Amino acid sequence: MKNKLHAFSLAMATSLLGGPLLAQDVTLKLHHFLPPQANVPKLILDVWADKVEAESDGRIKIDRFPAMQLGGRPPELLDRAIDGVDDIAWTVVGYTPGRFPSTEVFELPFMVDDARAASCAYWTMFNEGMKDGEFKDVKILGTWVHGPGMIHTMDPVEVPADLEGMKIRGGSRLVNDLLTAAGATPVGMPVPAVAEALSKGVIDGTTIPWEVTPALKIPELVENHTEFEGTGLYTLTFVLAMNKAKYDALSDADKAVIDANSGMDFSIFAGGTQADADGPAREVAVEAGNNIITVNDTTEWQALVNPIYASWIADLEGKGLDGQALIDRAKGLMAGDCKGVDAEM
Repeated sequence: MKNKLHAFSLAMATSLLGGPLLAQDVTLKLHHFLPPQANVPKLILDVWADKVEAESDGRIKIDRFPAMQLGGRPPELLDRAIDGVDDIAWTVVGYTPGRFPSTEVFELPFMVDDARAASCAYWTMFNEGMKDGEFKDVKILGTWVHGPGMIHTMDPVEVPADLEGMKIRGGSRLVNDLLTAAGATPVGMPVPAVAEALSKGVIDGTTIPWEVTPALKIPELVENHTEFEGTGLYTLTFVLAMNKAKYDALSDADKAVIDANSGMDFSIFAGGTQADADGPAREVAVEAGNNIITVNDTTEWQALVNPIYASWIADLEGKGLDGQALIDRAKGLMAGDCKGVDAEM
């Protein structure tokens, strides 16, 4: 009888104190820099958050804060997740240039022609080295890239020389290197600042993929759009990052829900969804009667690329990383195991 009473008392105490017998309700703050009507929050982040909420039977609630509503600037989002200011953050890795150098392999000019394959390769390489290296201080839930990056300008651009003298917003340091090689002046700024900068004449154009142009009203602000046949001019890398302590504090059941909606399949879904949004966004510019230039012969553009690759490899060598090996691995995955992949949430 004494042992039975002791067991009953222990069970009651554990229950009342919120111990492991009961999964606890938890609210997570998801923070990002885009307006809520943009494609990434609408088609990816909200889909992910809704699924996590549903599969946790409502134990997990994810409050969404778009457009930097919790404060700070877009380049600070990853540190906000690392430090626990934000529970979860979605951001562009290149907003902190050079800090996560391995990810830049997918940002090299004319490197990626399929966002799904690249997102698959990115997640594979994240697990092979980035996870315990550059990203050791944060829990990464997904890694992906967008569809083909391109140029949107006031005046038409067909060959690199057309960019000479223009002030162009570049999305990453490698994009900026390409712009500089073409004779343009690269201007660094997060995506949300682009519309105002164009409207005020601070910049003459921007590099972004089609999918985000309607949310930023780009077809209303410029008349010329330069896209590239085949391999895209560039891509940017993204992460969905979670504070490690917040993840570790979850119950095993809730961790299992987060894990089931993270990783390879989520990364492929996110990259593919973002790329699939390029087509409808392009139609907005077509319907506006804008000038869409498709570059079929990229010979002049490719001539600018080789020095950028060589410089990047040398830069990584100085950081103790084998840049050429990263390039070879990424290309091998995109042409091999990751070719033709697809995934749904």
